[in-house]
Formats: sequence, C-alpha cells, structure tokens
Amino acid sequence: MSLYQEYMAEIESRKTELGLNPKPIDSAELLSEIIAQIKDTGNEFREDSLKFFIYNTLPGTTPAAGVKAEFLKEIILGQESVAEINSEFAFELLSHMKGGPSIEVLLDLALGDDAAVAAPAAEVLKTQVFLYEADTARLEAAFKAGNAIAKEILESYAQAEFFTKLPEIDEKIEVVTYIAGEGDISTDLLSPGNQAHSRADRELHGQCMITPEAQQEIVALQKKHPNAKVMLIAEKGTMGVGSSRMSGVNNVALWAGKQASPYVPFINIAPVVAGTNGIAPIFLTTVDVTGGIGLDLKNWVKKTDEAGNLVTDENGDPVLEEAYSVATGTVLTIDTKAKKLYNGDKELVDVSSAFTPQKVEFMKAGGSYAVVFGKKLQTFAAETLGVEAPVVYAPSKEISHEGQGLTAVEKIFNRNAVGVASEAPLHAGSNVRVKVNIVGSQDTTGPMTCQELEAMAASTISPSVDGAYQSGCHTASVWDAKAQANIPKLMAFMNKFGLITARDPKGVYHSMTDVIHKVLNDITVDDRAIIIGGDSHTRMSKGVAFGADSGTVALALATGEAAMPIPQSVKVTFKGKMAGHMDFRDVVHATQAQMLKQFGGENVFQGRIIEVHIGTLLADQAFTFTDWTAEMKAKASICISNDETLIQSIELAKSRIQIMIEKGMDNEAGMLAGLIKLADERIAGIKSGKEPALAPDDSAKYYAEVVVDLDAIDEPMIADPDVNNEDVSKRYTHDVIRPVSYYKDKPVDLGFVGSCMVHKGDMQIIAQMLRNLEKQNGTVEFKAPLVVAPPTYNIVDELKAEGDWAVLEKYSGFVFDDAHPKDAARTKYENILYLERPGCNLCMGNQEKAEPGDTVIATSTRLFQGRVVADSAEKKGESLLGSTPLVVLSTVLGRFPTTEEYKAAVNGIDLTKFTPPEQAMTTKFGAAIPAQRVD
Repeated sequence: MSLYQEYMAEIESRKTELGLNPKPIDSAELLSEIIAQIKDTGNEFREDSLKFFIYNTLPGTTPAAGVKAEFLKEIILGQESVAEINSEFAFELLSHMKGGPSIEVLLDLALGDDAAVAAPAAEVLKTQVFLYEADTARLEAAFKAGNAIAKEILESYAQAEFFTKLPEIDEKIEVVTYIAGEGDISTDLLSPGNQAHSRADRELHGQCMITPEAQQEIVALQKKHPNAKVMLIAEKGTMGVGSSRMSGVNNVALWAGKQASPYVPFINIAPVVAGTNGIAPIFLTTVDVTGGIGLDLKNWVKKTDEAGNLVTDENGDPVLEEAYSVATGTVLTIDTKAKKLYNGDKELVDVSSAFTPQKVEFMKAGGSYAVVFGKKLQTFAAETLGVEAPVVYAPSKEISHEGQGLTAVEKIFNRNAVGVASEAPLHAGSNVRVKVNIVGSQDTTGPMTCQELEAMAASTISPSVDGAYQSGCHTASVWDAKAQANIPKLMAFMNKFGLITARDPKGVYHSMTDVIHKVLNDITVDDRAIIIGGDSHTRMSKGVAFGADSGTVALALATGEAAMPIPQSVKVTFKGKMAGHMDFRDVVHATQAQMLKQFGGENVFQGRIIEVHIGTLLADQAFTFTDWTAEMKAKASICISNDETLIQSIELAKSRIQIMIEKGMDNEAGMLAGLIKLADERIAGIKSGKEPALAPDDSAKYYAEVVVDLDAIDEPMIADPDVNNEDVSKRYTHDVIRPVSYYKDKPVDLGFVGSCMVHKGDMQIIAQMLRNLEKQNGTVEFKAPLVVAPPTYNIVDELKAEGDWAVLEKYSGFVFDDAHPKDAARTKYENILYLERPGCNLCMGNQEKAEPGDTVIATSTRLFQGRVVADSAEKKGESLLGSTPLVVLSTVLGRFPTTEEYKAAVNGIDLTKFTPPEQAMTTKFGAAIPAQRVD
C-alpha cells in the first residue's frame, strides 16, 4: 500500500470514527507522492492531491515544508507547470510558510540572476520575519557583494515594513459573552490533562475543550452573532489558573478565534478570554503568543456596608456583589483606543491593562513571536546597512526610581536584560528582553513545542542557552501505545535540536522519567539565572523561573531570550519557631492561609513574585515552597538563601549533574560539562565575597510584606478543594486551608506521595514511619492504598545505597520494573503500598487516576476537579493535599488521624525542618547596577 493510500485510509477512519478532517501533512515522503499525482494530469487522485498540497501541509521546517517549497520554486522557475498554481499563486503560498525552507527558496530566487522572479521574491521576503543566522548571513554577503535586491530587502527590514505595513487592530471589537465556568477556571477545563497525548493533533484535541455541549453553545452564539467574537469568561474567578497550557489557548482559538492562514489548517489565533479577576499570569503569556486579548472584568466587587466596612459571610470570606452582568449571550464592545469595555453606550470597566503598547503589537502582528523576530531582524538590517533603526516598535519600558533599592527579581532582570537603553537600575513595571539561562520542555507539551519550533523555522538551540532539558515524567506511569507513539519521536527531535533528553534516541543510556522540575532545579547552578519551563511548576529554588506555554519554551530555545515585564514582588519572612511535630509542607500551606487572613481575603501573591526569605533551607527542601507558589497564583518565586546554604545547594546540583554525565547523557556540545563549570564559577564568586548570594536591597519596595507566624502552626495543614461548598466559585481554588482536626473520622480511600512537591527527605520519612509502625505493631498494614512515586532516579539510587529503599520494598505490594513497565493504567487499587517509577504519576491525571469518587490525600499540587480523581455518580472526587507523614498515616488508618494520633506517629521522626534566618537577608543599596546583562 502506498503512503497516499494509507493516508486516505486514515482520513476515512478519522471521519467515520471521530468526525474529523484529514490530519495535516508533515511527511516529506507522503507529500512527494502527492506532488507526483499532481504532475500526472490524468491521475484519479489529482484533485484531492492539489487540495492536500495547497491547504493541508504544515509550514516551517517540517519535512513536508521542504518538499513543498522546492516544488513551488520549480513552478516559479518554469521547470514544472501546474495549471492551478501559477507563479503569482506559488509566491503567495511561499509567503504563508513562515520560514525555513521557504526562506531559503525565496533567497535563492531573490538573489538569483533571473530578474523576472527576483523582484516578486524580494516583495515576499519583505513580509517575512522568521529568518535565522544562515538566512541573514546570505543577505549580508549579497549586500556586501553589491547586490541591489539584497540592499532593497535590508532597507525594508531596517524600516520594519513587515510590521508597519500590517493593518492596525480594529478600534471597536464586538464580543458576545460565554461563561465557561464559575470560579477559577483551570486550564484543565480547556485542555484536560488526561487528553495530553492528542495535543499536537489540534483538531482532535479541540474536541475535549470544556464539554461537547459547551462547544455547541459556542457555535450557536457565533451563528446568532456573526459579527461578534465569542469571549470565554471565568465568572467570579480567574481564567487559566494552574498552567500556561498552550493547548488550552489553541482550543479556545479553534472554537472562538480566527484562522491564521487559509493555507494552514487548525492553527487559529486571536481568541478573547476574560475573568472577573482577570487572567492567570502564566496563561496570559500564552494568550499573547496568539495575539489574543485577555480582559480583567472586575464585574464582581467586595460588598461594603454604609460605613465602608467589608461585609463578610459566616466563614469570614468577603461577600461579593455584581457590578455588571456578563451573562452568556451578552453583547459587549471593546474599544481598543479608549481601552474600555462597553455595553451599548454604557462604560463598564477600564481594560487598559489588556492594551499596553506591547500587547497591541502582538495583536497587530498576529502573535508575540513575530514581534520578537521582527525586532531582531530590524536591528540586524540597520547594523548591516550602517544606519540607525527608526523607532517602530514600542520601546522597552524602562522604569527607574532614583534612590530606591532593588528586589531580588529586579536584580535578576537587571543582570540579564538585553538591549536596554538606560544605565539606571530598572524597577518593577519595566518591560524588557532578557537572556534565558535554563529551558525545560516536558513530554505532554513537548510535541507542541516541536511544532512551534518547526513553525518558527528553528533548527538548533540558541548557543546562549546554558542548559536545556526534555523530560519524560508526565508520561512515566504507563508505557502505553500513546506514549510509545509520541515519546521516542519527541526525544529524537529534541536530542537533535540540542537538548539533554530523558530518553536517548540511540538507547545509549537508561531512560530517565525524573520529574522535570527536579531536574531543572538541579541544572540551575546560579541563583541569578532566568529559567523558562513548559509547565506551571517551573519554580526553581535558585534563580527565578517562569512556567510557560509550549510556544514560549520554543521561543526561548530558539532565541535564548524572552520578553516580559518585571513583576512586583511580595516579601515573605518568618517569625517564631516551627513545632517539632510539624513538616515544612505545613508551613507552606499556612503561608497561604495566613496571607489571606492578613489581607482580608485578597490574594496579594496573584501575578507577583513571592520573594521568600528562606535562609538555611537547602534548594531540594525549599523547592516545596517555590513549587506551591503556582497554586498561590504567583507569577514566580525566589528563595533568598545565605551564602553557606547556597554553596551546599550548588554542590548538590553539581553532584547530580555529574551523575547525568557519567550515565552518558551529555551532548556533543558538552552542555552538562558547561553547567559544572558555571557552578564552580558561581561557588568561587560566593566564597571570594565578590558575588555573594542573591539578596534584595534594604530599601527595595514591595507590593506587600507577609510575615508567617510559625508559632501559630500546631496541626498539619490541608489544602481542600471544598467540593461541596454552596458557592461554586469557591470550589477547587487552593485557598481553603484547614487543620487536620477539621476532618475527624473522615475516611481516606487512597494516599499518594510523589510529584514535584516531595524530595529525598520525604522518601526517608516514609521509611522511618514504616520502621516505627513495624516496631510498635510487629507488622504494617494499610487500610487504604498508598501510591509512592519518587521524584528522580538519583534519589532512588541514594536511598538504595543508604538502606531506606529496602524498607520501602519490604512493604510494597508492587515495585516498578523498568525492564517491564506497565502498559495499561491501573483502575483498581488494593490496600497495599505501590512503589511506582519516578515521575508525576497521579498528579498529572493523564495516565494513572484514583478510582472515581475517592477521597484522596496527596502530597501533589493538584486538587482540580477530575485531575487526580474523577467524580462518581454517587460522590464527588476529592484531592486533598498535605504532608508526607500525614498521607502515610492516613493510609495506615484508612481515615484522617486525630492530632494526637499524628503527634504520636511522627514522634522521633526526622521531618523536614525549617529555622528562619535570625538576621534580615538584605544588602545595602549602593551604586547603580548596570542594566546591560553580564555574559
């Protein structure tokens, strides 16, 4: 059977079984067959082949794109003749292919000797922005050789005509509202984790957004209001919490956006999303990627009495009242010039935050990538011509307050800033380009990152990136047919691109399924680094890390840069003494509870940097705090450590990087060895006193300061999804933190210790508890299943060497076997200990899940509806979150313990402890820090 016949069979299968259109073509071999059938004017498949070639071939650097570009070149040069594709149409098709092979072909034509094709080729090139060094080098060489066309193209680039000649965004945008959910909307609603395997198949994945009923309601609104865009809303909540999730934005754009190109299927842009409390910051970045609009509606406000005092309910939470209605089907108007939202002539709210100069540029250009590449291209052209580039784009927003010190994040941004005009130190609110030091891609978004890299015509990692890693943790639980189809292909692509990969395409080293955040935490060897990772929990305890969508990850990999505003910071310090029976996880949860109490229910962390003065806690343990800040809705977090602790953390990171090298994981560029060198340089800088551990200035300005009282924490603290709250908007928010005594006699159906929230110490705690229980009772029996997934293989190896792994194995009814990994997800659980392979496991919800309706107590971060556990017909599933000792004891008892039972169980066990620093961890603000980054 030919490849074309196989493709036709797949088309029929997709249509019959799934109701889908043909899958877009990325195969060079298949497209070559299609082209052969186009050339054969009598071929029975010629008409369909033309449609596939024109409308269903993926652009960029896909193998198919190379074949398509070459055939179009042959048509333009008259070497091939296709009645339906003349030279003009061939150029139009090339103009929509975005980069890579199409740019190479256009340069061949523009710089060639045939004047008849050089001129139109140059006109198309003037509209393109996805040029790389090989492309710009050709232009520069031709210009220096006196080529007039090359000069003409460079002059156009220097004027940024690829941007200035685009139409301005509409002054009035009509929208019709659709309430997608009440309360915070997690990106799981828009792109469920259990459908992660299909994300790269955009039309297929689009079927999982919200519900089929919701999709049809959106379609009905579009038919009823053909001149309006459907705006998806999180009523009484924040849109897009928990994750950046490019696939979520893609799905919204698929149903409610517009097609980016008539010749590229299922790539839509410019969606409009909104929330009563705006858009989660990491999700908003993803909206920018597509040139979309994200609105902060403020349509519910806190109620006050006649005296102006806040009105609260019986739980002490602020009572909300509706400022204006956005009920589904309401037609509103966005005035992009006035930057306001209207209902008819009535002004509802100021939405200027959605229309900053930078965001408007993204909308005009069709997405943020085009702006990033356009700026670089304009700079290159101006420098090559020896002229000054005119100010076309909104300049970097540079805010500096004389005499004001710098927060930790301000110091990091100042150090890594690129192309800054001012030499004065930059403060929060500045919007700049920054060098990215570390990049991480995870395996359920990785296939989309590959697509994004192909679409932006990137072929190799930027040399300015210090370290980059492709994980295999999100699909670690089950090596099923979906994983077997997706993961090897992903690893091969990323390995070739220049990343360190969890799996070696050649099979040289043992496959790692280590949790990506743990690996990124280890390969970050500088507390002044900027890290971008394809997951909301990219929250390292060294440097500042930003969870990002698959596209922003691709951009960071390809360019080594990112552009973003410097966020405001909230300072978190501690007072008092941590009780001996408490675990650091309890401190983490108490931080959120105490913050909400201190600020009358306002989450001051949302959208900001949490600068936590953690002092003496090693990076492994401190990660428990930084990881949780994603659920606090923070933009990112930074740990302030003392010199000695930072050195210990970097030394530990070095040892783990060295193990990766010894396993054979380093690449030809010696990326891992380079990280060891950087680590040594950082340690030397700290020891010499020339470059001490990162610390804010004593005169830094914060949005708010939170002081956590350790003395007030006397019981294990649990994050509760509050599934039965009468106010739907208050369910699944991560804001309900309760002491264990609240859950007296509440049954537990399953416990889970694992995901990125645990470290080696947590595994040791389990072993210590099992030893104690054996000593007390002669044996250990579980009255509920306990699933344990260590975060990394390094930790497993260390536990084996120290003896704790043998204790875990002794009481396990199941122990993972990499030689024979599970090929199907578990659906039923016995009351035993399951010792699973390193990875995300239940936390991800895409492979393993608890039984529907279960009450789960877990160390993970996810309490979203349906994530760890789905609802049953009889009962809502609950994913409550707590510390490792609490989870273990709850599964032994089959219920939540009393405080007394808990204290007795952990007596003598070495829990994760924390002692606040005794002195303020700040530096004296002195001379201005140079804004230009230090390479």
